[in-house]
Amino acid sequence: MQALLLLQGRPRITAAELARELEVSVPTARRDLEALAMSGVPIYPSRGRGGGWRLIGGARTDLTGLTQGEVNSLLVALAQSGAATPERIAAMRKLVRAVPEPFREGAQRVAASTVRDAPWGITEDDTPPAVVAEVQRAIAGSRRIALQYEGSSARSETEVVPLMVGSRGPRWYLIAAPASEGTDAADDTRLRTYRADRIVDVRVLATRGVAPAGFDRARAWAEMVERVESFRGAVRAIVHVEPWAVKALSDRFGAQARMLDGPPDGTGRVRMEVSAHRVDALAEQLAGWTGAAEVVAPASVRSALRTLGERMASLYGAPSAQDGSETTL
Repeated sequence: MQALLLLQGRPRITAAELARELEVSVPTARRDLEALAMSGVPIYPSRGRGGGWRLIGGARTDLTGLTQGEVNSLLVALAQSGAATPERIAAMRKLVRAVPEPFREGAQRVAASTVRDAPWGITEDDTPPAVVAEVQRAIAGSRRIALQYEGSSARSETEVVPLMVGSRGPRWYLIAAPASEGTDAADDTRLRTYRADRIVDVRVLATRGVAPAGFDRARAWAEMVERVESFRGAVRAIVHVEPWAVKALSDRFGAQARMLDGPPDGTGRVRMEVSAHRVDALAEQLAGWTGAAEVVAPASVRSALRTLGERMASLYGAPSAQDGSETTL
């Protein structure tokens, strides 16, 4: 926001000039400018002598022209674009002061209630589902929402107070509490977790809904992660892994992998434990690691891997004409 204010009063600004104005490092200033551009603000960089960041067409933008949703998205992007260093915290305080007064409190609330978590896989497209923006709009305005949710067995409709949204790898989640009659505050003793990709419809209601006093967002998110992890890791296997493949296997399984004490034998291989939600799912994930890892327990996972191998041998074992093989008569 401060960068946009500065751009309104001059034809261009460099990352070094912005860094001096905001009292931050040049890399931090550059990331903030890039975040502005990614959020839809009409600015672009130019290189060479006399280069810098400019408003497209020399335009001038009034910050009061930004919508609540744009302010929310911008502040969330800037708040989570780097580590919480002292210089970044100072820059964020200045940016918050630059947000239009009517949006300031709501934008801060959204930024504090949005989490971006890395494990459980990496995705190139980290764009939140459309329902996330609606939930953030409700959080900004301290409003309840009406959800249509596609559960594992049936679709349900419910009214809840949204407390926070966050991504765990490529998947987004909503943590909410049932709406209580006769009070604005939610009951944080009955938290519910909803997968954003299963939310069929969400409507922001006029009824107020606020987080209870003392609601601990960090603890709520950690408890949700632990709960979902327990579902994802119901089946565990002990694997002996070649040293060169340990990092790759750890990256592949993420939080579902951990090192075990002691070498398994004299080969120098490393003992690891990996997990998944079902035996067949774990076997399928491990099948591609045959040259680097051996499952030693439990027998159920070894059996599932053997079954997979037999199916592959049956399908691909004998060469056919389609493989380009020649038949001698």
